[in-house]
Amino acid sequence: MSGLPMTAPEPGLPERVTIYEVGPRDGLQNEATSVPTAVKAEFVRRLLAAGLPVVEATSFVHPKWVPQLADAAELMTGLIAELGDRARELPVLVPNERGLDRALDLGLRHVAVFASATETFAQKNLNRTLDSQFEMFEPTMARALEAGLDVRGYVSMCFGDPWEGAVPVEQVVRAGTRLLDLGAKQLSLGDTIGVATAGHVKQLVAAFSDAGVGVDRLALHFHDTYGQALANVHAGLQAGVTTYDASAGGLGGCPYAKSATGNLATEDLVWFLTGLGIEHGVDLAGVVGTSHWMAGHLGRPSPSAVVRALATT
Repeated sequence: MSGLPMTAPEPGLPERVTIYEVGPRDGLQNEATSVPTAVKAEFVRRLLAAGLPVVEATSFVHPKWVPQLADAAELMTGLIAELGDRARELPVLVPNERGLDRALDLGLRHVAVFASATETFAQKNLNRTLDSQFEMFEPTMARALEAGLDVRGYVSMCFGDPWEGAVPVEQVVRAGTRLLDLGAKQLSLGDTIGVATAGHVKQLVAAFSDAGVGVDRLALHFHDTYGQALANVHAGLQAGVTTYDASAGGLGGCPYAKSATGNLATEDLVWFLTGLGIEHGVDLAGVVGTSHWMAGHLGRPSPSAVVRALATT
């Protein structure tokens, strides 16, 4: 089997896409057991070597809530010692001002905050109401911006919520624009339980455009729970979005949907984009090898279809 698909460009799609790799943070935080810090560091190094332009390394969240990432400071300190400024460019999630303090102490330059588009998930994940969550983000984002950091905003449950069901598009736009108004440079719209479909994706992107938010400020974050992730990427490309979150090997899942198969796999996205002739700068063989290596450490095969196909050929 060939290591790359035949290229057949489709008119009207973007010429280049940025793949925002979230495996070391969003992927590993969902693992049942903690991965050793040295393995995490090697994971990040391998992803960078494979050409991923952005690798989100970890989260400075309280260890009580995400014990899998309790070693965030140790991980980043080691990466800085080895990679210097390159490591300081790796984004990290900061849930509050305490998390931001840790990022600032290490001289990191890119942080992200994680909001909800729904009332129930804001309560369950942040212990806040849909509106009051922004009161928590405001001082964190203001201090980050004052320090010259770049801030990304995540919005979860943009396409559906396991408790509330369908989420009104205008509700998602209100939540997203509030993060942008607080200073987020980019907004990642998350299909947390994987229920989005192509038409819904186009509708949501169009609604943000109608609200004055350009597609250049949007990123899309899909899960492949119902096998729709790449169809949704295609819809996003048709709408002009050029940044897509993905996780090497499809690591990560959703604890709220028992059938969730995890994040969109980086390898599946790379294969798809390559077939369309869209530039991305990522070495597919390098990412496949990395995911195969990590699957060995996790003791289970990768859920990525492309990893399964290429790692056995």
